[in-house]
Amino acid sequence: MPLLVVNRVNVSFGPVPKVIDASFQVEEGESVLINGKSGVGKTSLILAILGVVPIQSGDIYYRRRALSGLRPHEIIRLGIGFCPEKRSLFSRMSVKENMELGGYTQRDRWQLRRDIAEMCELFPSLGARMHSRVTELAGEEQQILAIARAFVSRPRLLLLDEPWKCLSQSRVHQLAEVISSFTRRGISNVIVAQHDHSLFSKSRAWVMEQGHLRQSEII
Repeated sequence: MPLLVVNRVNVSFGPVPKVIDASFQVEEGESVLINGKSGVGKTSLILAILGVVPIQSGDIYYRRRALSGLRPHEIIRLGIGFCPEKRSLFSRMSVKENMELGGYTQRDRWQLRRDIAEMCELFPSLGARMHSRVTELAGEEQQILAIARAFVSRPRLLLLDEPWKCLSQSRVHQLAEVISSFTRRGISNVIVAQHDHSLFSKSRAWVMEQGHLRQSEII
């Protein structure tokens, strides 16, 4: 049984359709890529999964449970993590405090400390600046922090909106390796991006054009 099922979902902002009859699914331990130009509906689709924007019709199931009617915080507590395109970091807080907030759903505080320590090992530059404010970080480091914070939530499914944005090629390499390592642990992910990266190992790819989603290729 798929981990996530999106079935004929439609999303509109007023009279403007943003997502049109979109269907796809994500298996356990699978990486799925959704490519498309800016403004074609990719982010709207992700926000619909999270319950941030309402759907006009269609169904979304996570681990066989319908997500319709659930609030975003309830969906996140089910095991869905999210890294938004605009990062949504708390700028006046430190790197450590932002990561701790990422793990607010965790009840085991010891495990949370271990997860944060693992992020510091995977991204040493963050470990060296744990007590720095977000405003003291360069844009590339802020992007890495937003992604690390999403992993700290220990999701079963992670939704990443434009994770490569602002990253140098070496950082893209590093992030692709980290994502692939977590996928091997069984963490599924959906990556929304304007451009594909051949470095990133994914199971299936989709293309979104003016709200319409079509399968691209199997890799």
